[in-house]
Amino acid sequence: MISIFEILMLACFACSWPVSIVKALRTKIVIGKSPIFMILIIIGYVFGIIHKLLNNCDVVIWLWAFNGLLVSFDLILYFCYIGKNKRDMANNNNKKE
Repeated sequence: MISIFEILMLACFACSWPVSIVKALRTKIVIGKSPIFMILIIIGYVFGIIHKLLNNCDVVIWLWAFNGLLVSFDLILYFCYIGKNKRDMANNNNKKE
């Protein structure tokens, strides 16, 4: 049996992560994001997928996978931009002195 509440929860997350991704792509600023938080979220999605595979494999598994991919992409953007963000902050601090 498919749970409408599980679908709604995953749909809400699937709408929220693109906002974070678009902001990172547009501004190229990721300071303030937590890679540990994103990794924990990805692990949570992996456990959700495992649960679906072992107990109740239905089409909702694709929402779990899609959300996992969104967070993984956001994490990749973090690692792509964080070095430049830190260098920019250091340069701005040096200019103030």
